[in-house]
Amino acid sequence: MKKTVEERFLKYVSYWTTSDENSNTTPSSKREFTLAKVLEQELNDLGLSNVKLDDKCYVYGLLPATSGMENKKAIGFISHIDTAPDYSGENIKPQIIENYDGNDILLKGSNEYLKTSDFPTLKNLKGNTLITTDGTTLLGADDKAGISEIISALEYIIENNIPHGDIWVGFTPDEEIGAGASNFDLDYFKADYAYTVDGDYEGEVAYENFNAASATITFKGVNVHPGEAKNIMVNSALLACDFANQLPKNETPCKTCGREGFFHLIDISGDVAKTTLNYIIRDHDIDKFNDKIKFLEDLTNSFNEKYGKDTVTINTSISYNNMLSIIENHMYVVDLAKDAIKTVGLEPISRPVRGGTDGAMLSFKGLPCPNLGTGGYGFHGPFEHISIESMQTVVKILVEIAKNPLDR
Repeated sequence: MKKTVEERFLKYVSYWTTSDENSNTTPSSKREFTLAKVLEQELNDLGLSNVKLDDKCYVYGLLPATSGMENKKAIGFISHIDTAPDYSGENIKPQIIENYDGNDILLKGSNEYLKTSDFPTLKNLKGNTLITTDGTTLLGADDKAGISEIISALEYIIENNIPHGDIWVGFTPDEEIGAGASNFDLDYFKADYAYTVDGDYEGEVAYENFNAASATITFKGVNVHPGEAKNIMVNSALLACDFANQLPKNETPCKTCGREGFFHLIDISGDVAKTTLNYIIRDHDIDKFNDKIKFLEDLTNSFNEKYGKDTVTINTSISYNNMLSIIENHMYVVDLAKDAIKTVGLEPISRPVRGGTDGAMLSFKGLPCPNLGTGGYGFHGPFEHISIESMQTVVKILVEIAKNPLDR
């Protein structure tokens, strides 16, 4: 039976698929398989070929080219199954608000309000049908909206016999913990170019994201009885506080926007003997990004010169890089999306993404893959929301992209 995009969305958000950032397995949580199996069945029901759910929870499928379109470039659409571990994704209770009046919205589970002052884009959704949380969980529009839109677009293309080239679809686990593209099988997924459907404004096509790294900084102290501590105790917690206070005060997430980068202290733990700071480092500019990493390394060295060798250790790891350096050589992918967005009556917008996507990593693996909006906002928390009309528009955009494949 044919389903609407909102029916699919409400079905998908009912599955608890939160990824686990403390796990060393793929997928990070077996619960991600619950939705993956549903998606595998739905792709089979639509009649796709090459449908596969692998042992790492990646779902693939192919809608083969129609007659006369076999020589067109193969396109791909990608979204992720997991929801962010920042907030509960279990037992979601969506609120559906018809003919939204443009005012603040009571989230009945928490008695908090989704405020237009916090989310000015809400005003643009007046008259639409909104789907929000009840305030006790996130919603899961990131990225179950993208999945719903991709499958609904496939169904529309099939039912209306729209000519198209090969269309590959892929649904990944663990995107929210930075591992969505890690095991993506590009030998199986034979698209020439692709789009992740994982942004907010439905008219967005993004192809510039942060360079990203993580840093774990560990402070070694000396703990003795405080009554006998003079000239002996080294309090690692105080060292960590001193270290953190020496980072630029205006280079934090709450002080930056646009292409401005930051240091973000995401966790601090420890005691007198040992304390650990965990940071993420972000910047769109590769030179500024490298300077931020060097700043932390130089500060570590200065602490060790002052307090003794190996008092402070730092371990950094690159998470992903800015896809702009790849996409700028494949701007036809962006132009195709912008043309589709204009066709449905929207003005395309390209903004620097203050985050990362599977598409960034896939682009560096050889698959040019900018990011498209889903129509959702307020991701990763209880103020997440989306409108049904926005999702319907994204379906139309995907159909427009699919029916205009590029020549080989």
